[in-house]
Amino acid sequence: MLNNIGVPGLIGVIVFLVVAIVPYWKIWSRSGHSGWWSLLMLVPVVNIVMLWVVAFKRWPAEERRVNVAGRF
Repeated sequence: MLNNIGVPGLIGVIVFLVVAIVPYWKIWSRSGHSGWWSLLMLVPVVNIVMLWVVAFKRWPAEERRVNVAGRF
């Protein structure tokens, strides 16, 4: 495989993966979930489903904020 794409191609693939995964990792982490869920964004069709799940699911971070505000 390395013979077909070469070192520059391999570096390009690694850069692409980092650029594609890091923002999703931050989103998952800020929403209160494990950042490892961001790896599902590499799977076709699953990535679209996961975006919908994140968009409409109740985030644990929101629940903590509501619970803290509810105590006062």
